[in-house]
Amino acid sequence: MHDDDALLDAYSRAIIHAVEAVGPSVVKIDGERGGGSGFVFTPDGLTLTNHHVVAGARRIGVTLPDGRSIGGNLVGEDRDTDLAVIRIEGTPLAWAILGDSRAVRVGQVAIAIGNPYGFQHSVTSGVVSALGRSLRARSGRLMDDVIQTDAALNPGNSGGPLVTTQGEVIGVNTAMILPAQGLCFAIASNTARFVAARLIRDGVIRRGYLGVAGQTVPIPRLLTRTHRLAMTSGILVVSIEPNSPASDAGLREGDLLVAFADQPVGGIDELHRRLTEECIGVPTKTIVLRGGHRRQVTVVPRLKG
Repeated sequence: MHDDDALLDAYSRAIIHAVEAVGPSVVKIDGERGGGSGFVFTPDGLTLTNHHVVAGARRIGVTLPDGRSIGGNLVGEDRDTDLAVIRIEGTPLAWAILGDSRAVRVGQVAIAIGNPYGFQHSVTSGVVSALGRSLRARSGRLMDDVIQTDAALNPGNSGGPLVTTQGEVIGVNTAMILPAQGLCFAIASNTARFVAARLIRDGVIRRGYLGVAGQTVPIPRLLTRTHRLAMTSGILVVSIEPNSPASDAGLREGDLLVAFADQPVGGIDELHRRLTEECIGVPTKTIVLRGGHRRQVTVVPRLKG
């Protein structure tokens, strides 16, 4: 019994340490459509939250841990990763440290801090259940490198930090899957750091655009053998927007897109991952199967508007 008490004390102390380290940086955020959480991550008041917490908000209200209410200004937002950065002005604030999500291990303790249902600083703990998960954003785009945890989340936890026992933020809590219980997700801190840097610089994330609507379909085995393809699925081009990079390149409805930028693409989500800022304006070799024949076209992706 004494050993059990000692273990519980150690676990409790670890969680208390994490909450004391990160809690002062966690704020309550009120947008037009509801509320959520956020956390300050720089000394000058830059704050991370979820895009859906502040989407469409002309005025953003922020409640500090000491109960003071102040305004927040939107710096930038990205619907595809469900992240947004706001700035809180005019007061010295505690800030949290973004850790390295690559160092996270399945089974380690994870602590979620937030403001569910408007209650300030609700803390739940659990473990990291899985790493590298994918989660469909509200925009329809697939988010990669998502951390799954069984630390209980409620709607008001959205945008709050997922924290290690060392007091480092390893994720931004973003969603829970209903009606399944115990499936909660956080955007990995390395993704959040990259997205936040781009939002601070540009206000948006710059992505490439082709103007193709497609769906992932299996490739007939005969075609995979004939053309020595590395994958068993590709993208069936369902429609092409007029005056788009795809139409300029001569892509057609019914084409089966199998490679982009010298890399095989097995589906629409894989193509989205390759349409990064770096490909904008760059002539890019694209392989399609048309009528059973292999064709190469050159597409020049534009900035997604």
